[in-house]
Amino acid sequence: MNKGRLLAAFISVATVVFIVIGTFWPGPSAVAYAGGKSLLRPSSTPTAAVENLGDEIRLLAWEKAYSSLGNKAQFTEQEFEHDLTGYYLSLRTYATLESFDVRPLHASNNDAEVQIRLHWSSVVGAFVNTRNLRVVKNGDRWDVDWPLVKKPLVPPQVIAVNYLRWDVIDRGPGDDWGVQDVEAPHVRIVDMHPVQRAEGVVILGELLNEDVVPAYVSVRATLLAKNGSPIASEGSFDKISHILLPKQVTPFLINFPNATLSEVGSVRMGPLSALVSASADPVIEIENQRLNPAPDASLTGQLVNQSGQVVNIAHVLGTFYDKTGQVVWVADQYTDSALLPQSPVPFDVHVPEDLARKISSERTVIATYSVGGFQ
Repeated sequence: MNKGRLLAAFISVATVVFIVIGTFWPGPSAVAYAGGKSLLRPSSTPTAAVENLGDEIRLLAWEKAYSSLGNKAQFTEQEFEHDLTGYYLSLRTYATLESFDVRPLHASNNDAEVQIRLHWSSVVGAFVNTRNLRVVKNGDRWDVDWPLVKKPLVPPQVIAVNYLRWDVIDRGPGDDWGVQDVEAPHVRIVDMHPVQRAEGVVILGELLNEDVVPAYVSVRATLLAKNGSPIASEGSFDKISHILLPKQVTPFLINFPNATLSEVGSVRMGPLSALVSASADPVIEIENQRLNPAPDASLTGQLVNQSGQVVNIAHVLGTFYDKTGQVVWVADQYTDSALLPQSPVPFDVHVPEDLARKISSERTVIATYSVGGFQ
């Protein structure tokens, strides 16, 4: 009993001590959230000024971040915020700044150039935004000049729309013509093979909608041991184009983390499909597409929205083949900014270096997601 009281007294005293320490010597995070970041780290160097700006952006303290800029007279606070979060609804709108890296490029007595790499996190993965910032000395502090990217201006124009469209009419409670439910579209796996990677087993393949109606598709696979018992079951969430028009093909990639191919006896797979409304619009054209070799292997190009509506998110899916036509790898990238009509947006899909030398050809498909028409 005495030991229990002694322990309770010790915990109470320790708690008071930590509270006092936290009050008089607060940590950086506590000061930042309390709004006293500038008191903790004055912008007395170019690097410190950029780090302060990065912290304010991460905390969504737009007013403080804007007021600290040296060139804020050139644009409004709203323009500064939209430059980072997107002028139109996109992945940037709901992304979170997880971290940032600051790298000095060069400096003199009165000005400097500092690079900041902003690491954003979204529901479909991470993306990086790099800005080179000019930092100017102002008395005993340094002010950051923000390189604002102006809102894209789409000129007035008339875009002719001529595309296929499929609508699905659901059977109502009083209808007698729809006695039977509509049959799911016929889809088929046309290629599938497992490979061993450092992170585990990966199943690559392609799926074909062989029907005359559009389909929402997904693929699920189960690894079976040599005795027939299941090892793991996974599905393809983002490495696939879920909406397939008639006769369209999509790649798919399914990850099995920590699995070992030598322990797999067989793979059980089943494509799933459902009838959905769909159209062949918007049309996204790929310009300047290029497959860059190792060591920095990647698929690059530009997406051009040929329709008259804003595409909020574009999903670039690259399928890479060897000389025999077998799928070697599937890689993807989501655009972090919206696609405006006739406004090119670059993409850069990374390819693993050890697989790049096996690639002989590639095929690129674009999946799009739009909230509404062009405003």
